[in-house]
Amino acid sequence: MRLSELPSGVIALVLSSQLASAFYLPGLTPSNYKQGDLVQLNVNRLTPSQSERETQIQSAFSFDYYHHAFHFCEPEGGASSASQSLGSILFGDRIQSSPFQLHMAKNETCKAVCDEVTMDPRDSKFVNGRIWQNFKVNMLVDGLPVGQNFEDRDTGTNFYQPGFLLGQVKSEKPRLHNHFNFLIDYNEFRKGEYRVVGIQVDPESLGESKRTGSGTDFSADCGNSAVPKQLSETGNNKVTWTYSVYWRRSKVTFATRWDKFLHVYDPKIHWLALVNSAVIFMFLIGIVSTILRRTLRKDIARYNRLDQLGLDNMGDTSLEDDGVQEDSGWKLIHGDVFRPPRNSLMLAVLVGNGAQLFAMTGFLIAFALVGFLSPSNRGSLATAMILLYTFFGFIGGYTSSRAYKSFGGTKWKQLFTYTPSVVPMVVFGTFFLLNLFVWARQSSGAVPFTTMLVIVGIWFVISVPLSLIGSWVGFRQNMADAPVRTNQIPRQIPPATGYLRPIPSMLAVGVLPFGAIFIELFFIMNSLWSSRIYYMFGFLFLSFGLLIVTSAAVTIMMVYFVLCAENYHWQWRAFASSGASAGYVFLYALIYYARMLSFSSLTGGLLYLGYSLVLSFLWFILTGFIGFSACWVFVHRIYGSLKID
Repeated sequence: MRLSELPSGVIALVLSSQLASAFYLPGLTPSNYKQGDLVQLNVNRLTPSQSERETQIQSAFSFDYYHHAFHFCEPEGGASSASQSLGSILFGDRIQSSPFQLHMAKNETCKAVCDEVTMDPRDSKFVNGRIWQNFKVNMLVDGLPVGQNFEDRDTGTNFYQPGFLLGQVKSEKPRLHNHFNFLIDYNEFRKGEYRVVGIQVDPESLGESKRTGSGTDFSADCGNSAVPKQLSETGNNKVTWTYSVYWRRSKVTFATRWDKFLHVYDPKIHWLALVNSAVIFMFLIGIVSTILRRTLRKDIARYNRLDQLGLDNMGDTSLEDDGVQEDSGWKLIHGDVFRPPRNSLMLAVLVGNGAQLFAMTGFLIAFALVGFLSPSNRGSLATAMILLYTFFGFIGGYTSSRAYKSFGGTKWKQLFTYTPSVVPMVVFGTFFLLNLFVWARQSSGAVPFTTMLVIVGIWFVISVPLSLIGSWVGFRQNMADAPVRTNQIPRQIPPATGYLRPIPSMLAVGVLPFGAIFIELFFIMNSLWSSRIYYMFGFLFLSFGLLIVTSAAVTIMMVYFVLCAENYHWQWRAFASSGASAGYVFLYALIYYARMLSFSSLTGGLLYLGYSLVLSFLWFILTGFIGFSACWVFVHRIYGSLKID
């Protein structure tokens, strides 16, 4: 994004993201070609997308390019798979070689890809169904995705979207695009040496095309574009796949060739909403912090003055007039506030995993912000996410051990076992179950069994040992004493009323952190389910910062009210209240499903809901850790300020 496109009042907020462009790491070594050199074209999966005819996405499954029903031409000797990163495989990419012949700066007009193919009625019905669902064909040339040119109606700018339509529905009849016009932009960076800097495809439906050459001659007659190719679902269909290649000189450089793909929809609205959210939340946090600081300062001063006068003066009316008795609820429970919570083992495990997720998320966004995880390096974001989570197992183990030790726990063997296993097993088990549904539909999104074994191996060989080491280090280190002593007999807790009850307090606290990120959540959901490239990491960085500050502030405020009500069970309340924003995330996922998705099968809906539950569960642990950590510091600070014998 250019600085000229941003409001002047927020330019300072994105200097870091602008600096990222100066350190942009493309992720690929530029390939140099001479005239006539073969430029490799690789094919990828077919993915569903939105269309002008239907605003909702109708399928959750993608398909391999060489799926038997499509009858695409394969290279002589069969297609070979290109090397891919772990993240690329997990997100469903299936990159393979193709028979297309693209020679640098050499135009080709109407060439057949292979001999004529025959589609039976069953395959024709399958292909027509994918056309109705607006599937796109994805290809790569020199590592750059093949795209179609679109115009943003709001800004008037042109941009590329990856992929091109498999077919088009006109007059309620699907038409197959069996001819591809490749428009390739190239830049002469040195005399006689060229680089690919852009590629666009204009597909056509040509019903009368046929191959005219034989042997190695793939010349063809593409026929009349007025006669489209329509597949009959009652008889066999003859299809000839053809293509043309047109090379165009361009001034675009290799370093900026991704710019047309990195399009921001409604940038002004995006910035306005984000800045407004930031101003509102910072104003709210300022008010809350000011009130708490002044109130606590007066409370602590009064309580310490009472302690200096001695317990014999507790009945003095002057002290009662001073207001000590009326607002001393949180101070009355100083002998119980550090009492271990119920199910302290599970809380420590969740806190440790939350710390691990928090560290992973922070470093992941930071790396993406400075350009290490560029879109040209396919799957780098998911690969980095898995590796960071794995290597931060030490942080998870250490944090859970320290939390459990502060709770006075004794089941250390269970803690050492549960910390690296409970959350990963829940996530992996759900993912494995959902993957069975994907595999049953013969979708390319099904993760291969060997890849799953690699993930399990990474977890078992790296994450588990690091977690055990971290837990051991945390266990061996001495723990500082609590600021106040804990009474032997627990104090009776008055019944909670109104918003201080658990469910109302969780709903009230959770909505504010969700409000800090819901705008960015929409773009992330679009990226995941609409096959769009997400790269707005400057926005994501600001949203993540707002999430941290908002979660911490509102959770501290709620815990303060709970303590004032003489309820010393604050540990679980802090974790659950801050993590309650996960409920709003899942609710938003349901709204997105109702408005943006319209899956034609029950399996697609189950797949979407399953992944949404997993993401919401991880969100609960992440935000719960933020609120718990903030309240941990807050409670220790305020009770450490009291002078108690």
